[in-house]
Amino acid sequence: MEDTRNIKGQRITLNNRGEGTITGVLAVISFDPNEILLETEQGMLLIKGNQLNVTKLTLDKGEVAIDGRVDSFTYSDMKSGVKSENGFFERLFK
Repeated sequence: MEDTRNIKGQRITLNNRGEGTITGVLAVISFDPNEILLETEQGMLLIKGNQLNVTKLTLDKGEVAIDGRVDSFTYSDMKSGVKSENGFFERLFK
């Protein structure tokens, strides 16, 4: 069966694991110095690292700029509004 969702493009640019930009962002769900959780056109995106900051947020353009040390990017097809008996992060990484 063909996937007929209208998915827009997304670009992640990361310079020296320290600063970068992400396009196709719908919402910033949460962030702290160790994790940034974004809802994007491609699904939920979890960014892990150290001393992470959201330095610029332009939701009308769907862009987020970050800095800090990035260790990983992890995608999930989950949407942020999904409710379940399990915790959000448990559902995110199933």
